[in-house]
Amino acid sequence: MNTKIASIDEFIKQLKEWYESDYKGFKTLFDKAVENVQPIPEGQKSSVVYDWKNKGIDDLCQFFIDWYNWLPDVETGLDWIQKFSWLYYKNSYGLCFVTIDPGYTMTKQFVQLRGNFFDSPDSLPLVDKWIKELGHQMDQFIIPSAGFKSFNEFFIRKVKQGARPITSKDDDSVVVAPGDCVINMIVDDLTNETKIPIKTVFLNVSELLNNSQYAFNFVGGTAISCILMPNTYHRYHSPVSGIVVESNEDVAGEYFGIKDFPDLLNKGDVGYGYDYSVFERFRRGYLVIETKNYGYVGMVPVGLNTVASVIFEDKLKNIPDKHAPVLIKKGDEIGYFQYGGSLIILLFERDRFPSLNILQGQRIGAFKSVE
Repeated sequence: MNTKIASIDEFIKQLKEWYESDYKGFKTLFDKAVENVQPIPEGQKSSVVYDWKNKGIDDLCQFFIDWYNWLPDVETGLDWIQKFSWLYYKNSYGLCFVTIDPGYTMTKQFVQLRGNFFDSPDSLPLVDKWIKELGHQMDQFIIPSAGFKSFNEFFIRKVKQGARPITSKDDDSVVVAPGDCVINMIVDDLTNETKIPIKTVFLNVSELLNNSQYAFNFVGGTAISCILMPNTYHRYHSPVSGIVVESNEDVAGEYFGIKDFPDLLNKGDVGYGYDYSVFERFRRGYLVIETKNYGYVGMVPVGLNTVASVIFEDKLKNIPDKHAPVLIKKGDEIGYFQYGGSLIILLFERDRFPSLNILQGQRIGAFKSVE
């Protein structure tokens, strides 16, 4: 199977050939996915709706062509991800189609094609568009003297010194947000190996940490999610001070296939009450940080739909064990995500992090304008 595709035309030609020959069941799985498409819940924005019912290979190809040529703005960054997700929304056949070869390779190739575009000078018109839409928010960020060279370079822009002051930098008892994010508690009684439902949530710590030797430290502990929306700062930083005793930048996983992805966005509070077990299978990295007085803290950056890049600082890419630890300070940069949806899951040992605590007068959120 040719996994290297140089252009959208080559990609579309390949899909049609796979369908005509039913290569490794490509036609069979796609037709079954379409046959079992579930109704789209009422109340969706028209911009995120695409009805896959009765669609054929030509529709699939045209969908990818239109998506490839689409230039997202600040508010619509996840629209086409949602459109695609209706193909496998609560649809086991659809999930099989996008997570098993050759459908898995199809999604990987498309993500790489879009990534190549966002890395190229051809994406510069999109940079100008986003800078204009973000307006005064751009005052917080560093703009290179020669300007940005691509959309992805803009997307991983750095903040100016002092724009994100670290709270209680010398107080190790204070945990800070790893990025600009929406924060939700997931579960406060984590399990290992056996998936036990807690508050309708499943989370297998061993799988999430790729069978790390440190996974057992978080059994009975707490997990919180930190969701980064497309219009926010996409570098992530250490929430605590300590030493990184183990890390892995690239845990291979799926590119698409969140069966109820729209629910992650459409429940009013992004990600609240969501089943985070799906992220045990998505592309991700992880770090385990040993603090001086509060045990281990796990950090799992996850690339959601269309994100193939979970990039760590070089010194943090692959720390094999405690014999090669790396010192890290609260607020130190760990890495970044390139374009798309992403989140960070933080893990704490039992009884170490029972709740989110915010001092009076500090930001807890922002109102959303009613259209």
